[in-house]
Amino acid sequence: MRSKSRSSLSRSSSSSSASLTPWLVLALLVIGADQASKWLVLQRFQLGDGQTLTSYFNLVRVHNTGAAFSFLAQAAGWQRWFFIGLGAAASALFIWMLQQHARQRLFSFSVAMLLGGAIGNVIDRAWHGYVVDFLQFHWNALAPLFPGGYFPSFNVADCAITAGAIGLILDELWRVRRS
Repeated sequence: MRSKSRSSLSRSSSSSSASLTPWLVLALLVIGADQASKWLVLQRFQLGDGQTLTSYFNLVRVHNTGAAFSFLAQAAGWQRWFFIGLGAAASALFIWMLQQHARQRLFSFSVAMLLGGAIGNVIDRAWHGYVVDFLQFHWNALAPLFPGGYFPSFNVADCAITAGAIGLILDELWRVRRS
């Protein structure tokens, strides 16, 4: 009897980890796409260089020592380690959340996107001391909010984090609506 319960315990934990695999693969794909795109930008552009692609979109090379919208970018350097620690702690929480809810598709997709984005930016902070941003959109309608109508530059990891946050909001709205 005892070996039977151990066997079923091991089966349930392995099926749980098996359902975790696609979400970890998704996070790794986000990390790979993020790091590959940043590597290309670092190879092609010098800091501050850019290339206009359309009337509203540029590729640029920007180094962000802060967080979203350059929050704390002007701090004395301590923010690098703070954001690395925060990203590492968030990543651990995301992995735990995936283990607990791996079968909930939208929720797990969203958390995997957050995980991939967080790790992508943590890698930059640890390796370079800043995050490489390169996607830049600009519209005259943004001028009241952003100088010259230029939305702050961002990267693939930031896109994944945004997609993850939107997914979590939708998941919660649908969960409330169902109950």
